[in-house]
Amino acid sequence: MRFDGQVVLVVGAGPGLGSCLAARFVQSGGQVALAARSSRSLSTSTEAARKAGGEPLALEVDVVSIDSARRMAEAVIDRFGRIDILVNNAFDPPRRRTLLEMQEEDLADWRRTTEIGGYGTLLACRFTVPHMVAAGSGSIVNMTSLSSRAGMPGRSDFSAGKAQAHKLAQSLASELGPHGIRVNCVAPGPIWSAQLERHYRAESERTGVPYRDVVAQAAGETALRRIPREDEIANAVLFLSSELSSGITGAVIDVNAGLYATP
Repeated sequence: MRFDGQVVLVVGAGPGLGSCLAARFVQSGGQVALAARSSRSLSTSTEAARKAGGEPLALEVDVVSIDSARRMAEAVIDRFGRIDILVNNAFDPPRRRTLLEMQEEDLADWRRTTEIGGYGTLLACRFTVPHMVAAGSGSIVNMTSLSSRAGMPGRSDFSAGKAQAHKLAQSLASELGPHGIRVNCVAPGPIWSAQLERHYRAESERTGVPYRDVVAQAAGETALRRIPREDEIANAVLFLSSELSSGITGAVIDVNAGLYATP
């Protein structure tokens, strides 16, 4: 999976998977543009790209702003002259509120989260796709989630936002296929990370169950008896971005160690 001469725009290039993707695309020969809401979010991913040998373009972007999304695409074209691959990874961490627990401020947060998943993904596509159409090729990968098809209590915002990105990908696959552009999704479940570790430790403190047992229980619910790593999610993204998947569009690849099987 090589991307020599290709330009990759990762939207939602914060710590965690965003940083992993930045480094992996650089290591595979790509030139990367990294977009996130703040310079703080961008710092980890830009450093990862530089350590991998790249010279990333870092952009502070509000993905639900038309003007901001337009400027993002223009900045990538000004710097690199093309956009070959778009990865839509922007998301807002869920607040874990059930419907009956939601206060007015929670309702505003719910709306923001769903807008990032749906409208934000649409805007990123709207302003990058014309450059792909002009080139006659391109690949878009939307990061969705197991939660986009299996809603979980207290996470309706995350589920609804990711479901929008999922269905948008299917529609755009049909619309853009005649232009040589493929649109697919990668749907992770839990991803082993510092954030997930903190969550499991918090669960341990809340329930009194030893941390090791909390992790073992979560891993035991998967077919592979473990939690996938960020680089394993990145493998699927790079595959769908590459010519190895040239005949695939409108598809979803689940990377959840067998926690959930697509019906």
